[in-house]
Amino acid sequence: MAEAHAAVAFQFTITPEGVDFRISNEALRAIYYSGVRSWKKRFARFKNNFLTGLYPASPTSWFVVLIAVLASVFMRVDPSMGVIQVIQDRLGLSNYFAAPADLYISVVIFSTVLWIGMVYMLRYMLKLLLCYHGWMYEPHGKFSLVSKIWLGLVKVFSGRKPLLYSYQASLPRLPLPTVEGTVSRYLKSVRPLMTDDQYKEMEQLAMDFQESLGPRLQRYLLLKSWWATNYVSDWWEEYVYLRGRSPIMVNSNYYAMDAIYIHPTESQAARAANVIYAMLLFRRQVAREEVRPILVSNAVPLCSWQYERMFNTTRIPGVETDSLRHWDDSKHVVVYHSGRYFKLPVYFLGQLIRPCEIQAQIEKILLDKSEPAFGEAHLGAMTAGERIPWAKARQKFFSKGVNKSSLDTIEQAAFFVTLDEEEADYDTDGDNTMVSNYAESLLHGKTYDRWFDKSFTLVVYKNGRIGLNGEHSWADAPIIGHLWEHTIYWDGKGIGYGEDKNTLGEASLPLSPPLRLKWDISEECNEVIESQLGTAQALSEDVDMQLMAFKHYGKDVCKKCRISPDAWIQMALQMAYFRDQKKFALTYEASMTRLFREGRTETVRSCTMDSCNFVRAMEDPTKTNEDRIKLLNQAAVSHQSSYRNCMTGTGIDRHLFTLYVVSKYLKEDSKFLGKVLSEPWRLSTSQTPHQQTNLLDLRKHPEYISGGGGFGPVADDGYGVSYIIAGEHAIMFHISSKHSCNHTSSRRFMKNIEKALLDMRAMFDNTDKKK
Repeated sequence: MAEAHAAVAFQFTITPEGVDFRISNEALRAIYYSGVRSWKKRFARFKNNFLTGLYPASPTSWFVVLIAVLASVFMRVDPSMGVIQVIQDRLGLSNYFAAPADLYISVVIFSTVLWIGMVYMLRYMLKLLLCYHGWMYEPHGKFSLVSKIWLGLVKVFSGRKPLLYSYQASLPRLPLPTVEGTVSRYLKSVRPLMTDDQYKEMEQLAMDFQESLGPRLQRYLLLKSWWATNYVSDWWEEYVYLRGRSPIMVNSNYYAMDAIYIHPTESQAARAANVIYAMLLFRRQVAREEVRPILVSNAVPLCSWQYERMFNTTRIPGVETDSLRHWDDSKHVVVYHSGRYFKLPVYFLGQLIRPCEIQAQIEKILLDKSEPAFGEAHLGAMTAGERIPWAKARQKFFSKGVNKSSLDTIEQAAFFVTLDEEEADYDTDGDNTMVSNYAESLLHGKTYDRWFDKSFTLVVYKNGRIGLNGEHSWADAPIIGHLWEHTIYWDGKGIGYGEDKNTLGEASLPLSPPLRLKWDISEECNEVIESQLGTAQALSEDVDMQLMAFKHYGKDVCKKCRISPDAWIQMALQMAYFRDQKKFALTYEASMTRLFREGRTETVRSCTMDSCNFVRAMEDPTKTNEDRIKLLNQAAVSHQSSYRNCMTGTGIDRHLFTLYVVSKYLKEDSKFLGKVLSEPWRLSTSQTPHQQTNLLDLRKHPEYISGGGGFGPVADDGYGVSYIIAGEHAIMFHISSKHSCNHTSSRRFMKNIEKALLDMRAMFDNTDKKK
């Protein structure tokens, strides 16, 4: 095998004259540069860990303290109040060093101890300041005097030029709410969804729990909140994601779409090369901690913990539970095309190869006409189907030999790339068919042409459009959104294309062709693959996906009406759902808790008494627009308050979830918790964040706004809705449901959303005309 010979640095033969050694200089050079790159990464990691450990102080502050103490000593002022002399006497420095060296050494020791104490004091002060969340509840852009003073102190105690993980040790822990508070908020949230009898029953269950089992479970949870960094995140990752035995395709994974108005090239190879290169640049920045931590109000940091597993990470199937495996480094990506898998090295002699070199390699893959091996074409369906059959098959058929080697290559790749044989694009004629097919392709593809277990799969279509499918357990969508913004910017503006729409430069490195992965798949193994394929295809065919580019207005109208754009959209969704189903439903909106260390998400329950009152008023012809506007404002304020509660650690669902986990550990059954956690989320919503980087001002360059992303329906009889506020004048909606449910229709719901948004604007327009 050619690849085996290329990997051998030393060869020898035994002859009558002795042993004849032959040394491959090329292989030795590759080994040398690989080692240099490895040691550079280790040194950078050590340096960054050191700097992060000192933050918000810096190494130069040690010199400042030392010089200040030395200056005081020279001026015959003892800033240590005798401690320097005690150090000098106790250590017996005068026995080993002549004066004044013994004094200087004592000064250095005292200064170092003083400096370390100052580092911890600064960090603790910053942590105390970050525990304050009063600013969250004040009108946007109108801070009180207390909040202004607090904000100034945060900036004073924050160091300069923070690294990606600099703030981690200064972030407060997620606070543990009281059982009474959580139960009270829960009962308030479900009141509009229950009849009087149902509510009385639930209220009685809640009171019984609050007075009996709840306090006991809370004590265990309190102990965990003191001991663990975050009392929710590890259990959330394990029990919500990794222990799920159903397919992660559609049910868990999500997708992201290309920029709406920018299509820099129709060359599949060129686009893939630039995007792969841009992603690897981001990986290098993450590894070096050069990515700036995201700051709210330009001062309050968000937790950066989730970035650690963005690359070189794979979900490994297990019979009872999956696991996440992360490698410190990877020098290749794996490319899937036309039923074949290829290993594509992205480093040469320790250096990241240029986009033109990557394009040349991808073109070799596209020109390769070899047939897939038996069972190879549909192998990816293993990751799309049920988890238990995949776990058993992995152990039985992929634990040794060539299959293990090839599977290791996929799992240890930086990320997975699919060169799709289809085209995808946005509609230009106002129809939503093409873009809806585009989104559905990213969500599940053909079910076998994505590797759903990888942290993410980059999809590059035949016409140069791109997209991404992300695995959910390792991080939430905003983290991938950050990568995606960086990628789209660097692809179009940072790296760019030549006049011929190919990558810049000419390929010149003596690179070996991409390595075709080998498989030895038996008939028995192929039967499992085809069974998994059937499961996955049934699931994918049931997806009813619709996208809508709402261009009648955007957040400009919301701001003019002095209502939060997110609250405005959530009220429109409540109205649309009521018109669609003739009833209200438990509604999930994802919020983040990254103001706290290792924070992930919390649930905003968007269906409230106030939102229901507003929707009913919109459907009541006897109500005036003034009445409706008043009710809308009340509903928006209520929604924003709930959102802020979730962001500041006083949500409902994560606390109830962790209490439920503790009850299962203690083998205690709670009717209240069991009922709460079995309630279906028939309307699951999420806003896609954007402008997380400072690379590009989207107000000046709206053409770089992404189409956002989406996910599958959470409930079999419900809707999944993702939306992105695409600038001042547009909103993009991603709507999913299931064909198998006879009372849901994504297209019908899309029309209802559009009508609700138009009705809300008309309500204000008609009121203004009367004035």
